[in-house]
Amino acid sequence: MTPVGDRVAPVDGRGPRTEAMSADQLGQTDFNRTVSIALRDNLTSLYVLADKLYRRNPREWHKSGAASRDAAVRVLKQDIESGVPPSDLASLRDIQILAVSLDPAYQGDRARAFIYGLADTIIAAHNGKVRFYAADILDGGRVYNAARNVEAAAWMLATRRDGQGQLLLLANEKSDEIVNLSFEREFGAIIGRLDLIANLLGENSRRIGINYAQGLMLFNFLPVR
Repeated sequence: MTPVGDRVAPVDGRGPRTEAMSADQLGQTDFNRTVSIALRDNLTSLYVLADKLYRRNPREWHKSGAASRDAAVRVLKQDIESGVPPSDLASLRDIQILAVSLDPAYQGDRARAFIYGLADTIIAAHNGKVRFYAADILDGGRVYNAARNVEAAAWMLATRRDGQGQLLLLANEKSDEIVNLSFEREFGAIIGRLDLIANLLGENSRRIGINYAQGLMLFNFLPVR
């Protein structure tokens, strides 16, 4: 294992990733850690999708004035981490930005708007946070809705066309010679994580009541020495 920032990742880049110990983890339950890691991995998936979109649609990163595709992805990542939308969409948030990104009339960097809109939607469903602690309360219904929004966005990405019948953004590639479904797989991973967290949030609330009731039944006293 080798460190990646404050994370620890396998040498070959595969397998589970975790983080080095930090003081703030003392304020996190196991469930908080699970939600934090799931959100971290969803954002990582979005950065992968951003790079893929820029590879297939280089005209988009040219629109932003970036010096390269990598530079465009870095700027997008900074925007997401700071919560600052693209300047031409400054008055919009989450699903509003998603809707504009897939509007044929939009002339800005469509890939940047699409990925930022997805990230803002997911983060908004988590109360605007990316790390979670014992005092945080999340709504499983909002996280579930975010998963459905990602599903809808993936479908729109694959089908939305301009007035000339051309796809607004090239994504999955299917032909007699090539079948590239990497976008579909990445979207599937994001949706799966969101659905898991939505289900766990419901189970977590239920278990709090069950654990309390079990404690009363078993007469668990607190230690005094």
